[in-house]
Amino acid sequence: MSKPLSLPFDPIARADDLWKRRWGSVPSMAAITSIMRAQQILLAEVDAVVKPYGLTFARYEALVLLTFSKAGELPMSKIGERLMVHPTSVTNTVDRLVRSGLVDKRPNPNDGRGTLATITEKGREVVEAATRDLMAMDFGLGVYDAEECGEIFAMLRPLRIAASDFDED
Repeated sequence: MSKPLSLPFDPIARADDLWKRRWGSVPSMAAITSIMRAQQILLAEVDAVVKPYGLTFARYEALVLLTFSKAGELPMSKIGERLMVHPTSVTNTVDRLVRSGLVDKRPNPNDGRGTLATITEKGREVVEAATRDLMAMDFGLGVYDAEECGEIFAMLRPLRIAASDFDED
């Protein structure tokens, strides 16, 4: 994958300047545009690292979540809840992991309508290898030190609370 040519100026700063001239100063416009661009950059970088394992970052997250569970399995509904994604997305993600031999699915004995997703031994091996690679590249955030990463996390937390991602308590 080739990198696009660098521009001789910051297009977000330029858009911010033009915005100010037309509609007045709205710092949130430059902030959201920067966040969205950062998300594109980070997703492309981490997806490139997990791609050799047949994964996307979304599939990697699902595998990691399964490794965090005591028995290596979770109900599909719990996966969606924890990853904060729509049930259709969970089904698509898990089905792809099943086709890759990284996850198995079976009826949930505690819920007649539910399904359990279980990480396989191959899935455990893949998630360990992919995690080593992602950690080696600091999940794409190597330009920041540990303190700055903590600041980013803390700065975005109120937005997540306001979106009802979780209870602040």
